[in-house]
Amino acid sequence: MTAVNEPVALGLDFGTESVRAVLVDRNGRELAVCESAYRHGQITDTLPTSGAVLPTHFALQNPADWIESAAEATRNAIERSGIDVDRIVGIGVDFTSCTMLPTCVDGTPLCELDRFRQTPLAWPKLWKHHGAIEQTERMNRIAKERNEPFMDRYGGTIGLEWFFPKLLETIDKAPDVAEAAEVWVEAGDWFVWQLVGCDAADLPRSTCQAGYKALWSADSGYASDQYFAAVDARLAEAAREKMPGRMLSPGQSAGPLCGELADRLGLPAGIAVAAATIDAHSAVPGVGEAEPGTLVMVMGTSSCHMLNAIEGKPVDGVAGIVEGGILPGLFGYETGQAAVGDAFAWLLKLLNLDSFEQLGKHAIALPAGAEGVMCLDWMNGCRTPLMDGAVKGAFSGLTLATTPAHMYRALLEASAFGVRWIVDVLREGGIPVQRFVASGGLPHHNPAIVQVYADVLGSEIEVHPSEQGPAIGAAVLGMIAAGESKSGFASVADAARAMAGVPESEKKIVKPNLDDQASYHELYRRYRNLAEAIRTL
Repeated sequence: MTAVNEPVALGLDFGTESVRAVLVDRNGRELAVCESAYRHGQITDTLPTSGAVLPTHFALQNPADWIESAAEATRNAIERSGIDVDRIVGIGVDFTSCTMLPTCVDGTPLCELDRFRQTPLAWPKLWKHHGAIEQTERMNRIAKERNEPFMDRYGGTIGLEWFFPKLLETIDKAPDVAEAAEVWVEAGDWFVWQLVGCDAADLPRSTCQAGYKALWSADSGYASDQYFAAVDARLAEAAREKMPGRMLSPGQSAGPLCGELADRLGLPAGIAVAAATIDAHSAVPGVGEAEPGTLVMVMGTSSCHMLNAIEGKPVDGVAGIVEGGILPGLFGYETGQAAVGDAFAWLLKLLNLDSFEQLGKHAIALPAGAEGVMCLDWMNGCRTPLMDGAVKGAFSGLTLATTPAHMYRALLEASAFGVRWIVDVLREGGIPVQRFVASGGLPHHNPAIVQVYADVLGSEIEVHPSEQGPAIGAAVLGMIAAGESKSGFASVADAARAMAGVPESEKKIVKPNLDDQASYHELYRRYRNLAEAIRTL
């Protein structure tokens, strides 16, 4: 098969601010990458329909933006690549999670109805929406009182950013919206639903999204009706009556692309569409990793660190352990940090600086430990291992001699200490962590962070050459959905190696500065002490 007629897959990567479309052939050639920003971005301050001020901790999006931006990015990618669209055999979708929304039975988001345009909780709640603090506490308390077995899969804690706390928040605070909702759905599943145009009864729900964010397992389904009823009878009713659909693993075909969305995207109808996956999880096949023991660090506004293992063991503080959740035949462990790129951008704004270029140079020139300045980077709460969105960040050791470079160096080190804590939690739980791969835009745009991570971990870190790890992973899943007869691949692992693997001679490896190991061992101990002190406060 020649390059001009090799099959191509489209990967659509829905991030916090934009969607990326990547076209990749079966040999891993990136034919085009195009990005389109959401017109409304993150809706965090005011509602676009009325200008009403949103409550603290709210983070919403406009579902129309997802369609418009996907169409623009896809059409631009096709034009830039110059390929015949008939070569595109599959579409894969990854999405931020848990981003979720209430809809009518035909898929119309409630926020698009005149009745609910001015009601914030009728809009999709972005992954970083933290309005469900009280509801999360209630769900955790009752789950622990009842000794619910599903808690073992989530390190003993239901996350603030997850599906059912957000649903319960709507029940409590906007009961008219909750009552009107006919379907509750993850945004990634909603978009795939639009692509294939099926009835709600056949809505393709991702086992990845449900397993990590919605208390679902292949063995027992969602959490029990009795548990939900103990929390709130209306929550139990919603779980029973308002979550139709069929469960599909990432890479399974959700159906053919329908005519309406084919026209919007500039594609032929009938192309295979894969079930959705979570953006961070998509990055694992997106960097060609198909073996256990490699921590894939997907670094962006927040970071998710994904690990495959042969065994599934309960690990306190780990946000999800799902069999086949990332790749078939392995147990996928999800961990993460709630603010990484967001925290760096916040500091830059706070210091009234325009760029990291000079700041980074001065920060890296400082010795390990930033001359006594230490940071706790919980500016958006703590995911792993505390699973607590209410904790706050801090700086300590500030003096009149402290410079912006000291604060930036301390923030970089705090982020690295957070990763080391995650690795310690996994290893102490008996889960091997042997290699590190960094993916996403942040490692390429901010190489200082990768060096500090390597120094703190005392380990080499491979930086994958593509900045589009999740999008490439989505394309891999789209290729698999097309079937072996069209793609030539029998498994996700085969497709991942062929489409995203990097030859050994071409790998970019960041090596640790071993001279700082003793210093970082002591600094990490102090970081953990600071974390305990702030957590206690």
